[in-house]
Amino acid sequence: MIRDKVNRIIFGHDTGPSKLFDVVLLWIILISVIVVMLESVPSLQVRFMSVFSYIEWTITILFTIEYIVRIWSSRTPFRYILSFWGLIDLLSILPSYLELIDFGFHYLLAIRIFRLLRVFRILKLVRFNREAQKLLLAIRGSSHKIGVFLMVVVSIMVLLGTLMYVIEGGENGFTSIPQSIYWAIVTVTTVGFGDVVPQTVLGKFLSSIAMIMGYAIIAVPTGIITVELAKNKSADKICEVCNHDNPDDANYCNQCGLKF
Repeated sequence: MIRDKVNRIIFGHDTGPSKLFDVVLLWIILISVIVVMLESVPSLQVRFMSVFSYIEWTITILFTIEYIVRIWSSRTPFRYILSFWGLIDLLSILPSYLELIDFGFHYLLAIRIFRLLRVFRILKLVRFNREAQKLLLAIRGSSHKIGVFLMVVVSIMVLLGTLMYVIEGGENGFTSIPQSIYWAIVTVTTVGFGDVVPQTVLGKFLSSIAMIMGYAIIAVPTGIITVELAKNKSADKICEVCNHDNPDDANYCNQCGLKF
């Protein structure tokens, strides 16, 4: 059926037409993101406003057609619409259409924000990067562990901030517990803005502990994701003919074309 053929071209990656579709779409996304960035330059915006508008609407129409065809050819349309990629595809076209709505003078700022949202089209590039897809799978697989870890980190930040508020007080810049928690986050993440710093000996000692703790905290999620990446790596299909490493859902070898 035509619908099945279109589905294989759009959602597949193991045929000539599907690879051609991916390459063309890849270039359209890159052009779109570049246009959005160039349009934000005031001098270029004045000189080439009509050109930018023409390119933008051409790309928007192409993305709209792609989005509709993806829904039509998908075996589970609603699942695609509510999926991560479906939301990204919708977000890539929605801002342009929202600009057509007459919000009135007071909502010009909102329209400007909608225009900036078009830069999210760059997320569509991840679909064509196999390693990026592996990273997304690893993050998804470790989301529970990372969630628990973040809860622990938040608890530590609250504890450090509260202790520093008690130790330093408002006279040294720690005017409230939220302000002190902000200091704790900046210190533990090793950012160190320096806008709020402890003055007492005990406060400096606590800061030293927070700084050392920061290195351990940064390393933990990296290790969790690394383990998930290793699991996904072991699930790949190795071609018996050319020993090429293929995705676990591949039907053909990307190197020699052997059918799995």
